[in-house]
Amino acid sequence: MAERKSFLMRVDPALWGEIERWAADELRSVNAQVEIILREAIKRRRAGSSQTETTDADTSSETKTTL
Repeated sequence: MAERKSFLMRVDPALWGEIERWAADELRSVNAQVEIILREAIKRRRAGSSQTETTDADTSSETKTTL
């Protein structure tokens, strides 16, 4: 297994409480929950950028057809 990167992060106490409750609901540690949240955010970001590229390509072909 690859070595994991450690880092410190400051979090608002209210946000920390929400993450703790969310982690408890899903029977995870806070650390595991934060990692899952980050992984899901990256997936959504990647999916969003591929949709933007497709939309841009579709728009440019429509413009050429119209001309």
